[in-house]
Amino acid sequence: MTVTVSPLTPLVAHTRAQVLDLIRTPIAIISTTIFPTLAFLFFVLPQGAITDNAVASLSVVAQLGVFGVMSAYLFGYGIGVAEERANPWTTYLRTLPIGPFPMTVARFLTAALASFLSLLPLVLAVALLTKAPEAFTSGELSWARIPFALAMVLIAATPFLAMGLCIGYLLSSKAAVAVAQVLNFPLAFIGGLMLPPEMFPGWLDVVSLATPARAARDIVIWALTGEQMPGSTLPVLLGWTVALTALAVWANRRDEGRRFR
Repeated sequence: MTVTVSPLTPLVAHTRAQVLDLIRTPIAIISTTIFPTLAFLFFVLPQGAITDNAVASLSVVAQLGVFGVMSAYLFGYGIGVAEERANPWTTYLRTLPIGPFPMTVARFLTAALASFLSLLPLVLAVALLTKAPEAFTSGELSWARIPFALAMVLIAATPFLAMGLCIGYLLSSKAAVAVAQVLNFPLAFIGGLMLPPEMFPGWLDVVSLATPARAARDIVIWALTGEQMPGSTLPVLLGWTVALTALAVWANRRDEGRRFR
């Protein structure tokens, strides 16, 4: 008797396993979830000039939202993939005739869940402690911009997903931790996620515009507030996405060639 298995069955199984693994490591959830909110509470909330301005508050939540998702992707993929490569069970799973699709998509869904969780306390804190909601209640901005901006955060962070895969497939788990940490904060600073680019000197602003973090920031702020984004935003974001995705694919094939030859 032939048993027909739905193509979604392996995907559901892998997603469930990875979500359970994430839940069983609460520190991983707390670290990626709470840091953007802490950054808001310590560095933004004391600045009345920002919190009393609805649009400025929305720009801040956009910046920190991108930072939270970027961190989730860099650490979730970079460290997670590197640890899985050293895990005999994961090595066995990669030899099964189901292809890389279920594991890859399951990892993406799990990272997206972690990213969404990182946005919830930040959005709640900004809504309660700033005048950001007035931008929508006054009719200045449409409520539809909120789900649009949330979706745009995940899309704009795609280069960091590919960057995390590159780290995971090219480095050991110990090296991946160090590299993810080294990349995370400098990218956040130079991309205008910690300080607004308006505070940058001219030369630093030019460098910032060429980074994926700045492109992600600008496109999310545009989605949330309607503020005009630089003309370089889309080409830079697309260029980094294509380049890092190509590197991630090469790194994956290189890893398979070395370990499954």
